[in-house]
Amino acid sequence: MNVKKVGNVLLAVKDLDKSLEFYHELIGLPIKNQRRSWIDLGTSGALLSLHPASLTAQHSGSSIDNGITIGFLVGDVKSAVEELREKGVTIHRDIVEKDAGKNAVIVDPDEYLISLFEPNFEDKDQQTGGYQGFTPA
Repeated sequence: MNVKKVGNVLLAVKDLDKSLEFYHELIGLPIKNQRRSWIDLGTSGALLSLHPASLTAQHSGSSIDNGITIGFLVGDVKSAVEELREKGVTIHRDIVEKDAGKNAVIVDPDEYLISLFEPNFEDKDQQTGGYQGFTPA
């Protein structure tokens, strides 16, 4: 096997319209492709793909210790948190500062955790290596 990169992060969501509003309107991810039961968000790197959740399967995704957390790199975590708070987004954990940078965690409509990370390292677009200390060991 020769994996080149992560292609998609798929989220099963209870309400596709509500999740589209959250990720597109509130977070600002552009819509790359939209069908009736599938929406791809983003322009480069891995896409965030939303699809309807099962009506019968148990939903679990709101644990930072063993659930799903999506990480977004941001230019200024303080202003991002302030903006999202004003828009009514739930802040799960306010800003924490570590050697690698600043981090806050918000909650989406399906109770998935979203990490907002402002790196301190030189390469501000770096997507790996900066989350140590913000997630469980």
